Amino acid sequence: MPEGLSASEVGKEISEHAKHAGSHERRDRLISITEAVLLSVVALLAAWSGYAAAKWSTESRVELATASSLRIDASRADSDSGELRDFDSSTFESWFAAYIAGNKTAMRIAEHRFRPEFKVAFDAWRATKPATNPEAPRGPTSMPQYKRPGEAEAQALDERAKAAFLDGEKDGSTADKYIRLTVVLASILFLVGISTHFPYRGVRYGLIGLGIALLVLSLVQLSGLPLPPS
Repeated sequence: MPEGLSASEVGKEISEHAKHAGSHERRDRLISITEAVLLSVVALLAAWSGYAAAKWSTESRVELATASSLRIDASRADSDSGELRDFDSSTFESWFAAYIAGNKTAMRIAEHRFRPEFKVAFDAWRATKPATNPEAPRGPTSMPQYKRPGEAEAQALDERAKAAFLDGEKDGSTADKYIRLTVVLASILFLVGISTHFPYRGVRYGLIGLGIALLVLSLVQLSGLPLPPS
């Protein structure tokens, strides 16, 4: 029998080898294309996530600074309110001392110093006949007509400060979530980047698959986050 392969068998072997090599080359190109697309998408998402984190972080700092400023204003308004209440008390004490002494001139002078808002409560208190009525309130400041000056403003400022502080905390939490997402996306870039250095297709498939899984998880998390403030 003749030794070796015939010309037709050699041609067949070469054809099979060429087909096999061509199949490997196509798979290698497909892997490279997948890696390039994955790197491009993840890089864009990482840039967007970093931008959103910076915007939300800035928004948080602004809200917290606003809360601090409003608390200062509320404290100032409350202090001013206390001073006006002390003034009301001092003018009433002057009137009461003149009343006890029977000095009508001093009583008129003291009444002239009353603030208009306090005068309303004072007149209502006098109408209760406190000299003869044991059930009468102890003084004008105990009357429902008396409204502590500046108290409503101080409370409103304090409520605004609380709301701004809560918004600041919420915005800070959103910024932290975007930062965590950016770290995950950076990890995907690392995994896909090192996959190109492995000659074994199985390793590259595994790293690309892990990167795609992390990308899907990142997209799910991204869909639940608010857009950055304008």
